Amino acid sequence: MFNQARAQLSTIRDLLRFAVSQFNEAKLAFGHGSHNAYDEAAYLILHTLHLPLDTLEPFLDARLTTSEIETVIKMFERRVKERIPAAYLTHEAWLGEYRFYVDENVIVPRSFIAELLRERLDPWVADPDAIDNGLDMCTGSGCLAILMALAFPSAVIDAVDISPDALKVAQRNINDYGLEHQVHLTQSDLFAGLGGRTYDVIVSNPPYVNAESMAALPDEYRHEPTLALASGEDGLDAVRVILREAPKHLNPEGLMVVEIGHNRDTLEDAFPEIEFTWLETSAGDEHVFLVTREQLVE
Repeated sequence: MFNQARAQLSTIRDLLRFAVSQFNEAKLAFGHGSHNAYDEAAYLILHTLHLPLDTLEPFLDARLTTSEIETVIKMFERRVKERIPAAYLTHEAWLGEYRFYVDENVIVPRSFIAELLRERLDPWVADPDAIDNGLDMCTGSGCLAILMALAFPSAVIDAVDISPDALKVAQRNINDYGLEHQVHLTQSDLFAGLGGRTYDVIVSNPPYVNAESMAALPDEYRHEPTLALASGEDGLDAVRVILREAPKHLNPEGLMVVEIGHNRDTLEDAFPEIEFTWLETSAGDEHVFLVTREQLVE
C-alpha cells in the first residue's frame, strides 16, 4: 500500500486522505499531541514539509516533488508499522504555544499542570513575583521546570530526575529557552539527593500508572520509558514518597501541585487524613491536586 502511494499520490490533499485511512485501518492509538487520525496526519505532513503547523488549507492542492512525497510516506510508514508516537518521529512536543525537544528517553509532555502554570497558579499564588525558589520533581524533558521559570521570573528552579538520559533532554530544552542561569538540574531518586533544600512551590508529574493499566498500554505508550510511567500495583508508589518527604522541602506556607492521572479515589482512600484541593483543568478536577506544607504536617 505504501509503495502504491509513492507512485500515485501527488498533492497534500492526497497524502492527508491516504494517511487518515491508513491510521484508522491500523487502529493507531493517539494521545501524544493529537487525539485523532486527521489531526495527527495533518501535523506530520506540515512538520515534515516545513510548513506552518497552523496553516493547512492554502497548501492542500499543492503538488509535491518526488522526494517530498517519499519523505512524508516514510513518516507515515514508521508511524503505522512501528507504532512510534508522532512526537518521537518529529522530536518535538507542544504544551500550548511552547515547543520542547523530545526523544524516547522522556515521556511525551502532556501534563495538565502546564495549564495551571500558564495562569501562574492563580489564585493559589497571590504574588508570582515573590516566589524565590521552586522545584519540578520528575522533570523528564524539563517542560514544567521551564514553565515554572517563566511563571515565576524571580525564582530559582531546581529540576530533578532519576534518569541521566532524561536530564540531557531537559538541559537541551533549558538551553533552547535561555534559562541556564535560572533552572538547575539534579540527578536524584525523588528527594533523596536534595539535602536540606526547601522551596516555595513544588510541582510534580511523577510516575502514576498502576500495574493493571501498564499491562494494557497500547504499543505507542510502550515506546516511552517505563521508569516514567509505572508506579507499583496501585500507581501510588512515587506519590507516597513525595507526600511523606515534601514537608521537609517546603517553606512555611509553601504549596505542592501533583498530577496523578485517574488515581483520585485511590489516593483519597490511602490518605483520608489529608485534605487535598483538586484543581480544575481542561480534563476536569480529577487529575491534579494541591496541598500545603501545613496540611501535610498536620
